[in-house]
Amino acid sequence: MSTVTFKERLRGVSLIFACGTALFSDGYANGVIGSVNTLLKRTYGTAAFPSNYSTTLSSVVFVGTVLGMVSFGWISDKIGRKSGMMSAAAIVAFFTLLSAASSGANHSVHGLLAMLIVSRFFLGIGIGAEYPCGSVSCSEQTESESIAKNAQHRWFALATNSMIDFGFVIAAFVPLVLFWIFGEHHLRAAWRLSLGLGFVPAALVFVWRWNMEEPAMFKKGAMKSVKIPYMLVLRKYGLRLAAISVTWFIYDFITYPFGIYSSTIVDSITGGNSSLTTVFGWNVVINLFYMPGTIIGAFVVDYLGPKYTMITGLLFQALFGFVMSGAYDHLKKHIAGFAVIYGIFLSFGEFGPGNNLGLLASKSSPTCVRGQFYGVAAAIGKIGAFVGTWAFPPMIDAFSKHGSDKGDTGPFWVGSGLAIFSALITFFFIVPLSHDGMAKEDAEFRAYLEANGFDTSLMGFDDSENTQTSSVQEDQDLDEKKAVV
Repeated sequence: MSTVTFKERLRGVSLIFACGTALFSDGYANGVIGSVNTLLKRTYGTAAFPSNYSTTLSSVVFVGTVLGMVSFGWISDKIGRKSGMMSAAAIVAFFTLLSAASSGANHSVHGLLAMLIVSRFFLGIGIGAEYPCGSVSCSEQTESESIAKNAQHRWFALATNSMIDFGFVIAAFVPLVLFWIFGEHHLRAAWRLSLGLGFVPAALVFVWRWNMEEPAMFKKGAMKSVKIPYMLVLRKYGLRLAAISVTWFIYDFITYPFGIYSSTIVDSITGGNSSLTTVFGWNVVINLFYMPGTIIGAFVVDYLGPKYTMITGLLFQALFGFVMSGAYDHLKKHIAGFAVIYGIFLSFGEFGPGNNLGLLASKSSPTCVRGQFYGVAAAIGKIGAFVGTWAFPPMIDAFSKHGSDKGDTGPFWVGSGLAIFSALITFFFIVPLSHDGMAKEDAEFRAYLEANGFDTSLMGFDDSENTQTSSVQEDQDLDEKKAVV
């Protein structure tokens, strides 16, 4: 039995983070725009903004992200993981800078906003591309020989969802620091730098990935030069894909719109204080609620397994959601208690579906269609986020008919019920994952294809020819040097 050295183990973990850490840009880009909008309105005046500006901005990002997930899912499988990851990092880096440098015709506010919306759309494509390229490659790196068996799921969760959540925290903290530096009279510098600093992690990840090779699992199981038998794939994995997609839709439907409660908490705690230091400071605190859930969940998942860790998180999230709904009148008078229970509610969302949906999506399908499987599931999740942002306001209005205070409880009743529904889908329709299960899945899929008359001999690819050519060239160079001597 070969012993893995500390250096090899460190390199293995480094490759996992090189693939997954770019999702930090997702958290940062999505999180910072709220603070940037606040700064823009303070800079140019609320009256200068069209009434539908915020809705349009969020909508184009969702559209771009969905487009990136679906299109780069195909690129990831048919062209290569590395090509997709490098392209994604480059798109994010470029359009992050462009959004920070946005300026309209004659420097008008409307022109600036139009340019910002266009930049955010393409930024969304780059962010979406990271899911089927970076996360999928990250999952394949976790099953290398250098990674301990009882830590495979942990490193994936820490390199993906924990990075997204950490991106949200930093996105809340950076505008606060920039406001401290530049002050009330230089808000233009604050909002532009808040956006522009997102270039740094994207550029670093691009450099980090430069010398990476395709994962060994992808080299062995890809169908780059073979037509993918989609009907056979759907027959075997269609139900599994549908189950993961529905649970991801529910998770994003719950998680994204619940951001509206952060402003409610801030207003209640501060008594409506409009100081940017106060508003941004509490925004940092609220975003920190995500971190305990994702980190603790990462260290639990290898023991409970992704399926049952997800179910546990969903049921506890539902429990605390029902507590907030039933005790809302009391909690409203004790805002600190409301904030704590709200934070626990968010944490269990990260402990369960936040950490594990990506794991389930990336490890429940064979290598040859893993990018597309993941991309479709993640895209349906983002559609859930989009639907939720539109559904929550009417939901609040509908519950308000039963009492002025009942409106705010509506989303918690609905969200908690959906969390239980998602747990049931997970229990009955999602297959448990084991360590080193991706290799077993590939072997079973090959056998399934062969049983259905598909020729698997052309699957995979090999760079041994390049390696041999390089070795021959090195030998020739060495012989020439000896001849000279």
